[in-house]
Amino acid sequence: MRLFKPFIDIHDLTMPQWRVIRALAEADALDAKTLAERCVILPPSLTRIFRSLSQRGLISQVACDDGRRHMVRLTSQGRALFQHVVEISEPSYQRLADAFGPDRLDTLLDLLNELRDTVQSMDALEELPEPSAPRYAARA
Repeated sequence: MRLFKPFIDIHDLTMPQWRVIRALAEADALDAKTLAERCVILPPSLTRIFRSLSQRGLISQVACDDGRRHMVRLTSQGRALFQHVVEISEPSYQRLADAFGPDRLDTLLDLLNELRDTVQSMDALEELPEPSAPRYAARA
């Protein structure tokens, strides 16, 4: 979002990297599949993001009991960066809330989260149908 991009730019972060940091800030540790779904990031891109954030000391891997999943979490440096960006961007967020309406903004965020959860539950329950052939002939 253009309004908040300058706050992550000064920390040399991309928007997808920031989405990962935000998601991890809201949880203790998350696996790659959950992060990809929450952040709407493809797995190959997430791998690059993990590498970059790990090299910068912002995230670390967490041992997982079953050994099959890889969990990551923010380091103390990553949490400090998150807190700093939240603090410096708060006036912009407040301007947005004032312009749009705080109640409307809360409702919008709740609805978007509900939509995300609904789509994820639909994906878990059923396979998407294969696309069918066009119902019309292409014109020459």
